[in-house]
Amino acid sequence: MEKISFRIATREDAPIILNFIKGIAEYEKLSDEVITTNEDLIEALFNRKIGKVIFLLLDNKEIGFALYFYNFSTFTGKIGIHLEDFFIYEEYRNRGYGKLLFKEVVKVAKKEKCYRLEWACLKWNVPSLGFYHSLNAKELDEWTYFRLTIDQYDDVLKK
Repeated sequence: MEKISFRIATREDAPIILNFIKGIAEYEKLSDEVITTNEDLIEALFNRKIGKVIFLLLDNKEIGFALYFYNFSTFTGKIGIHLEDFFIYEEYRNRGYGKLLFKEVVKVAKKEKCYRLEWACLKWNVPSLGFYHSLNAKELDEWTYFRLTIDQYDDVLKK
C-alpha cells in the first residue's frame, strides 16, 4: 500500500529543492535560466524565511513540491499566498498526486486565513491549465505580468 505524506522543507533539503527547480525549468524549457544554488536557497528560504516549501512524499520519497511565499493585497487588507512553483515528477503525474499536493497548499492558505491563493501558468502549458480549471481556478485575463531583472535596474534609475 502506498504511503502518502507531506512535509515542510528544512535547510538540509536545499539540494532536493534545487532538483525540483531544475525539473520544472526543464519542463518549461527554461533550464538555461536557472542560476540559483543550494546556498541561495538556504539564504532565501531558511535564513531570510521569505518562502516555504511543501514536499509530497510517496513511501518517504519526495515526488512533488510546492514553493510559496506570502503577499499582501492593499484592496482587501489581507495576506495571501503566491504559489511560485508547483511540480510533480513526470513519472508520478496523472495519478491524483498533484491534486493532493495542491489541496495541501489550500489547507495552509485556509489555516493561515490567507484571502487569496495566486499563481502563474505558462499559456502553452495545456495539461497544467486543464488541471487548474478542474479545480475551478479563475484565470485573471485582465492582468499582465511584468518583470524587471537586476541587470535592468540601473537603466530604469537613469530614466
